[in-house]
Amino acid sequence: MPMTYLDKILAAHRAADAHRPAPDLAAATTAARALPATRGFRAALRDAAAGGEVGVIAEVKRRSPSKGDLAVGLEPAALARAYDQGGAACLSVLTDGEFFGGSVADLQAARAAIARPVLRKDFTISACDVLDARMMGADCVLLIVAALDDAELYDLHALAKDIGLDVLVEIHDEAELDRAMAVGADLVGVNQRDLVTFEVDTERAVRLAGLLPAGVVRVAESGIRTAADAAVLRDAGYHGILVGETLVTSGDAAAAVRSLRLAAGAI
Repeated sequence: MPMTYLDKILAAHRAADAHRPAPDLAAATTAARALPATRGFRAALRDAAAGGEVGVIAEVKRRSPSKGDLAVGLEPAALARAYDQGGAACLSVLTDGEFFGGSVADLQAARAAIARPVLRKDFTISACDVLDARMMGADCVLLIVAALDDAELYDLHALAKDIGLDVLVEIHDEAELDRAMAVGADLVGVNQRDLVTFEVDTERAVRLAGLLPAGVVRVAESGIRTAADAAVLRDAGYHGILVGETLVTSGDAAAAVRSLRLAAGAI
């Protein structure tokens, strides 16, 4: 079978990780624990939902493997400020360079511009990736269940929690939900985009919503374009929605965020 998008991305990340100098993980973990407290990504979404709205996680995204260039010349700080003006609960910043055109500098610039918590959106595959996320200033790290085996998922989730990061554990189906629950995930994202084909199933999040346990903060990802989409997901019980392409291509990021929040009567 030909390599899928996910295969190619993971192969590239694992190859890069294999060529990194061996770090002193114990020392790096100690240093990460000593950093100032993170801004509370999960709490921001929970608080937004408690206030009667769906929390918008607004994404800084330059390109995607399936769509190509989206907003190559975006200014992360300016975009972050626009998202803040629109009332986004959190930011998500792509740091993958090869496939998404992102960088650590993008995350740091966006986070420095506003006080909202920030997710490092990347394909996390190693302890070094988790520690790097904390060191670069992220408040939350992404773990994609489909990209990790059970031992990796457990170990990386435990490490992230140990050093003060929130962890968005991303799933696509019931089997992956079971795996997420087995490691104690308290923040779960349902990605409506198939990471093998990159096609979007706009009903997936609604189908899985009822299976997510009480106490888990719920995020719907991908394929969210309109206030009506946001309203459906709010009504299904989601605390947050992660939106990238729609916002970066909108021409008015602040207004686009407000439109999504309007679905929950927040304005």
